[in-house]
Amino acid sequence: MISNLFCLLADSAHWASETTGSAVHGEHGHAAAEAFSYAAASAADLPLGFLQQLPPGTIMVLGALLLPLLGRRAAWGSLALSAVSLVMFLMTPFGVFGQFEAFGQTLEMVRIDKLSFIFGLVFHLAAITSSIYALHVEDVKQHISAMMYAGGAIAASCAGDLMTLFVFWELTAIASVVLVWATNTTASYRSGMRYLIIQVGSGVLLLSGAIMRLSETGSVSFGSLGEIGVIGLYEDGGNLSISGLLIFLAFAIKCAFPFLHNWLQDSYPQATPTGTVFLSAFTTKLAVYSLARGFAGTEELIWIGSAMTLFPIIFAVIENDLRRVLAYSLNNQLGFMVVGIGIGSELAINGMAAHAFCHIIYKALLFMSMGAVLHRVGTTKATELGGLHKSMPWTTGFCMIGAGSISGFPLLSGFISKSMIISAAAEAHLFWPWLVLLIASAGVMEHSGIKIPFFAFFAHDSGKRPKEAPWNMLCAMAIAAGLCVFLGISYRSLYGLLPYQSHYAPYTLSHVTLQLQLLLFAALAFVFLMKTKLYPAEIRATNLDTDWVYRKLLPGAIGLGSTVLLAIDGGLRKAFLAVLSGVIRIGQKWFHEGGLMGRAWSTNTMAVWATLILGLCLLLYYL
Repeated sequence: MISNLFCLLADSAHWASETTGSAVHGEHGHAAAEAFSYAAASAADLPLGFLQQLPPGTIMVLGALLLPLLGRRAAWGSLALSAVSLVMFLMTPFGVFGQFEAFGQTLEMVRIDKLSFIFGLVFHLAAITSSIYALHVEDVKQHISAMMYAGGAIAASCAGDLMTLFVFWELTAIASVVLVWATNTTASYRSGMRYLIIQVGSGVLLLSGAIMRLSETGSVSFGSLGEIGVIGLYEDGGNLSISGLLIFLAFAIKCAFPFLHNWLQDSYPQATPTGTVFLSAFTTKLAVYSLARGFAGTEELIWIGSAMTLFPIIFAVIENDLRRVLAYSLNNQLGFMVVGIGIGSELAINGMAAHAFCHIIYKALLFMSMGAVLHRVGTTKATELGGLHKSMPWTTGFCMIGAGSISGFPLLSGFISKSMIISAAAEAHLFWPWLVLLIASAGVMEHSGIKIPFFAFFAHDSGKRPKEAPWNMLCAMAIAAGLCVFLGISYRSLYGLLPYQSHYAPYTLSHVTLQLQLLLFAALAFVFLMKTKLYPAEIRATNLDTDWVYRKLLPGAIGLGSTVLLAIDGGLRKAFLAVLSGVIRIGQKWFHEGGLMGRAWSTNTMAVWATLILGLCLLLYYL
């Protein structure tokens, strides 16, 4: 059944490619292609073509407003909205729709092509799976937020102009913060405020860049936006483009580039168990899509992405909160995608798209497993877990499938996507990035492939024997795990949806051997470090990252500044009072009863003084 679905999707991409004149890829039965063509034509014949004029995901955004009417059944309403939105998305043919005039421009609210199609598809799958995972949640505001968030991300991934992108870009920021605040703790409120400020700031940069680009080029079309240079971002003509640089920074913030990334580790672990699953799927992958749309082939992204794959490994190893470990590993996986965008070749872009597709699924699976642990145990601290495999065997098994997928085990989804990016780096003769990606592959095996399941379900026995996860959580995890296995085996079903025609073969002897060697090395290193007690101990602590700036540097700077200002204020007050006291003493000396200006003067003396003053005035007047 799953195979037939992916074959149908691949055929839809094949059909749409022919109708739009783009490169054709994927070879499946003509009957499925004709069926999809008929469905697409039927959608186009709807009155006024109304449905295809709306950005995909709009039904989720608007439908979310009606969820309060369903009360406790709002969760089922969210699932229904996601499913209906997916059907409408699949019925929409490739092309540009929803055009209207504004700002002296023809805005394109909807643009469906191969790149937006694969992201829109996986966003819908993530929304459906996450909605199933959240069926037990009775908090209506979480379902409203989740639907607006997911729908906004889907609409943004299909935006044809920067103004439409900005509207849904900001909608994702405002809607998603509710999933952080829904925990109803002081820490989550503060974290959510920081998250909101950063995300809205990204939107402000995007809007500023779009307005400046309209002024510079007379267009707000969302396509290739230029190339990054050493001192800025350049248009094709070589002139410095401030607008492109602002847009690039907006994407960089949402993609969690190094030094701009800590909002991710700060907010995701503070969200609700179900909210984190939604958060893991949309925000950063929307930024990846936007980078691929606007800055593919930008060389600097290769080195930025390489740094992104390495630095999270250190923090993930020493982190005690397993959801925070997953947030760091998310950064690591984003780095692979950014490298693929920077390389910019057809194989690299295909690898980026495939890895984003697979990553959304297996990362959601890992967050689901940790969310189930949090739901049953009340914590995801490694120091307080262990031995849970005895009472949560299904969750343990699903978590291990997700861990194997993110590590890149053959026959699982991570292998067939990650290897494409590594091969693209090798084909481009980028030795150091290629080497970094190999090291990062081994690193992710250690902190996500081993650490997460080991410390949560095995390791020392915490003595906790919670119930197995609720049925809906297990169902969602089973779907995600099934997709991880299916994509790893039937990888051509995914390759048929990629932006470019793909003949890549992941299961070659060299690829499989190299990956198994890396995984075996990482496993042996973990065992050695554990046996020799050299592995960093799991301790109850807050590990500072770039949040050191607002946790330590800013409070310290504010404290030092307050001390200096108080010292200066005290000195000025003391000096002023000393001067004022001197003036008062002089005044008392001159104006008291016996003083020069206070004692009684004779009439003769006053007459002399009056004459002198009058003479002086006359002299000054005539001069």
